[in-house]
Amino acid sequence: MYLQNEFSVCELDLVGLACNGSLGGKSKKTKRTAPKSDDVYLKLLVKLYRFLVRRSNSNFNAVILKRLFMSKVNKAPLSLSRLVEFMTGKDDKIAVLVGTITDDLRVHEIPAMKVTALRFTERARARIEKAGGECLTFDQLALRAPLGQNTVLLRGPKNSREAVKHFGPAPGVPHSNTKPYVRHKGRKFEKARGKRKSRGFKV
Repeated sequence: MYLQNEFSVCELDLVGLACNGSLGGKSKKTKRTAPKSDDVYLKLLVKLYRFLVRRSNSNFNAVILKRLFMSKVNKAPLSLSRLVEFMTGKDDKIAVLVGTITDDLRVHEIPAMKVTALRFTERARARIEKAGGECLTFDQLALRAPLGQNTVLLRGPKNSREAVKHFGPAPGVPHSNTKPYVRHKGRKFEKARGKRKSRGFKV
């Protein structure tokens, strides 16, 4: 009886320790170790780049693998105009973007470029190929540059989303450039802010 009581006390102590997190608790590692997407083609690319990371010491492959795990917001698209700007004077190199290449009507002349991306919009692909360039997939890149040699790794501007304009100090406080959430754009809605007290605040 005494042993049984002692055992139950020990059990209670262990439960208490577990609740307090003294026995290790939860893992605080929050980075992704696999993509959330169920896209089978993306999972095949992950399998390929896991192999390349394991069998080579190339940091390039590790970066590509990490970016393949990222959420859609962190895989921002890159326009043709930005791509042309970044690749000026790098004709012999391959541009690499873990994301989408989109068309830009504001750029008229496109040089012949070799570009690797997860996806190309229809018009962007047509314009690159018409200019004598190549649109490559990541498995093709792995054959051409298994260690990332002669590549230029690019990223799209992830803070160019409309949602980001609303982040920051409250709209209305001094020196804030944050965009307010307004119901409508009209005569009655948040006009003359900063000029009179009845419209938010007066400077």
